[in-house]
Amino acid sequence: METLSHVIDNQHVAAQAREWDNIYNPATGTVIAKVPLDDDQAVDQAVEAARRAYFSWSETPILERARTMFRFRELLTLHREEVAALVTREHGKIFSDAYGEVGRAIEVVELAAGAPSLLKGEWLPQVAHGIETALMRVPLGVVAGITAFNFPAMIPLWMIPPAIVSGNTFILKPSERTPLTSMRLLELLQEAGVPAGVVNIVHGGRRVADRILEHPGIQAVSFVGSQPVAEYIYRTAAAWGKRVQALGGAKNFHVVMPDADLSRTVEALTSSAFGSAGERCLAGSVVIAVGGAGDTLTEAMTARAQQLQVGEGMQEGSEMGPLIRSEHRDRVIGYIERGVTEGASLVYDGRQHTVPREGFFLGPTLFDNVTLNMAIAREEIFGPVLSIMREPTLEDAVRTANMSRYGNTASIYTQSGQAAQYFRDRIEAGMVGINVGVPAPVAWFPFAGWKNSFYGDLHATGMDAFWFYTERRVVTTRW
Repeated sequence: METLSHVIDNQHVAAQAREWDNIYNPATGTVIAKVPLDDDQAVDQAVEAARRAYFSWSETPILERARTMFRFRELLTLHREEVAALVTREHGKIFSDAYGEVGRAIEVVELAAGAPSLLKGEWLPQVAHGIETALMRVPLGVVAGITAFNFPAMIPLWMIPPAIVSGNTFILKPSERTPLTSMRLLELLQEAGVPAGVVNIVHGGRRVADRILEHPGIQAVSFVGSQPVAEYIYRTAAAWGKRVQALGGAKNFHVVMPDADLSRTVEALTSSAFGSAGERCLAGSVVIAVGGAGDTLTEAMTARAQQLQVGEGMQEGSEMGPLIRSEHRDRVIGYIERGVTEGASLVYDGRQHTVPREGFFLGPTLFDNVTLNMAIAREEIFGPVLSIMREPTLEDAVRTANMSRYGNTASIYTQSGQAAQYFRDRIEAGMVGINVGVPAPVAWFPFAGWKNSFYGDLHATGMDAFWFYTERRVVTTRW
């Protein structure tokens, strides 16, 4: 069994921790490694290493930094299956989901490789007689990322490539539940030619995260996780004078119109709600059936849930893997019980679904006749539970969806351009899908959550990433 160490200045540094946690293979329930939780002094070591590396790395020509990203991209492509299998091993998602995740991570590296075009400044001659003004984008210094367990390859690479190609140095605290993938990604970064100290990994739990938030040597923090923690990260790091982007939770509403293509809609909803066991901040969790769409949709979704193959992620035919931990499975089961208690119709019970005996599995669950005052309609469950609501009109559906305190994504299924345009223009969500179950933007656009799904001003990916990791310097010159 592996005992994880920090990686600081390209060296493995043994953790001086009193508390350790188990890393599991969720499909078997077996312990595959141990991770330190409370070695907050390692943050000081990482900051010092990153600070030393910053002086030479920030002076490295941007073309050289971009070419490092090209080499990293080629290595990720070469090792894509290996990294995806590691994601499946420590997270549990099926291999095809993990393979797609690594593909999305590669997109961000490709975005970062275009930094020489994206980080060009501005220049205005003759702002006055003999005077010109120029705007430059300069790196911040040492920056940090605190990542969630559910995308152990993609989320760290939302942060690291844009940050370091912009000239910053980076400290990553990966999720203590899924840190193995980050360790492999750092090995590939080193192989691509990223110098010592430019990217460092410090493992830990809340104590280590708090040290990152408070450390005076860290200029910015990027975070992905649950809504309460995102708000805490934002408030705490901002109070310590840091730039912050904190991506939080979600409750994503999907609207199904009577004219929707039923078979395609059912597959899109199945993938959205039950893919990755519902452990995605873009997972569809509430469906609003408009008009007469409800009964037909519920019947079709029930039949599809019954057929869903739940199993180990590397097993051929598996469509959904396990949840991340047994305690998280218990939490999701608690929401199922609460939905029944609050009066929703449990039309398919995932607790009765055929699943492997070992591991942290739970089958897909489907509720009907859900109302907005129920917890399953309001709170993020982060599991394979889909709730169906009914509304007479599209206007009513949009009004209901907009009452959510979250605003990550929303989707509509329809063949009507008029309905799609109405939904697009009035729904209060930052990422909108039209006949798309998981409207995750490609890397060249920002991951643009709204409301309590995001805290900060500049989002992850797209040009927002480069603006987040750089500061503007304005130079006025008299010749």
